[in-house]
Amino acid sequence: MKRSIAALVAGMSLFGAGASAQTMDKVVRVGALGDQSGLYQDIGGPGSVVAAQMAVEDSGLLAKGWKIDVISADHQNKPDVAVNIGKQWIDVEKVDVFVDLAASNVGLAIANLAKEKNVVNLNSGSGSSDLTGSQCTPNTVHWAYDTYMLANGTGRALVKSGGDTWFFISADYAFGQALERDTTAAVTSSGGKVLGSVKHPLNTADFSSFLLQAQSSKAKVIGLANAGGDTTNAIKQAAEFGIVSGGQKLAGMLMFITDVNALGLNIAQGLNFTESFYWDMNDQTRAFSKRFMERFKKNPPTMVQAGVYSSLIHYFKALEALGGNPHDGRAVVAKMKELPTDDPLFGKGSIRADGRKIHPAYLFEVKKPSESKYPWDYYRLIATIPADEAFLPLEKSACPLVKKS
Repeated sequence: MKRSIAALVAGMSLFGAGASAQTMDKVVRVGALGDQSGLYQDIGGPGSVVAAQMAVEDSGLLAKGWKIDVISADHQNKPDVAVNIGKQWIDVEKVDVFVDLAASNVGLAIANLAKEKNVVNLNSGSGSSDLTGSQCTPNTVHWAYDTYMLANGTGRALVKSGGDTWFFISADYAFGQALERDTTAAVTSSGGKVLGSVKHPLNTADFSSFLLQAQSSKAKVIGLANAGGDTTNAIKQAAEFGIVSGGQKLAGMLMFITDVNALGLNIAQGLNFTESFYWDMNDQTRAFSKRFMERFKKNPPTMVQAGVYSSLIHYFKALEALGGNPHDGRAVVAKMKELPTDDPLFGKGSIRADGRKIHPAYLFEVKKPSESKYPWDYYRLIATIPADEAFLPLEKSACPLVKKS
């Protein structure tokens, strides 16, 4: 009987090894889960799908016999909708990797799902630094930016230039809360003071009551801890209230090239904000952006769309290094962390133990209309924030994956 049991165990071990080997193949399915129709659609959405398709083509894997598909869906900025789509994708469509994920409440929900289902989560759309902090997972890489980067890039710069009193108008969900929290920390540690704040619902049309509170606070800087259509609506209505002409400064804590375009340079001129990608930064970003715009006629790539492309390029490098797709999210992310990152959009970088992608960030100012020489020529570079300063130091990370000395 002992010999029979030993033989059975050996047989099961061989079967297990065979089953594991069978899971290694050259088939990949990418799920671009974004806001396809709402206030964040210009940030990621349809443009992120184009960026994902370009990454597939530029990876070189198709010519080597790989089969890679990109599918997309609209999460409507609702975590429950996103999770239902995600489960369907993983269980039925066999999706291996999520990209885009604009809206932090969605991003945090999908991070948990990706961990539960052991798939890869490449988030370039959500801002919350909690994705690599208290809610980090071994399946998530946070790519383009986060609230710490935004807060320290813009917040510290404005305090140093004299904007030492702040009032926040913040979106009332995970992203707005994290951005206000991180900017408050940056402002106070730089010697500034926060005089107050007010929360607004996602996708707000009328900012009058919030702007009046900010105006009456007499704060030198009004920090807009929101994004997309909420930011542009707030800035347009602030102009109608004469807030900037009255001596207060607006700080768009998260701004994209599409937001500046929607506002127009007459209104947006002089705004300061932090990004990690600008289409007109150098020859490499311009070359990619030209190709992108040949396919996506609406706008040059945003920081989120650039992050989708860049993160997938590195993901495909990791799969090739593994010799195939093991359909094991944790194993693939571990390989991604081992390999240095290098692509034409973000340059050289790395992925830390907490899943934070590290690269430089840039403080920009919006040009005056007279300074813009060609379409989408909107930014002036004010300062470069080195990669080792742009994001929260690893030793301060609340991520349980980080070993504390």
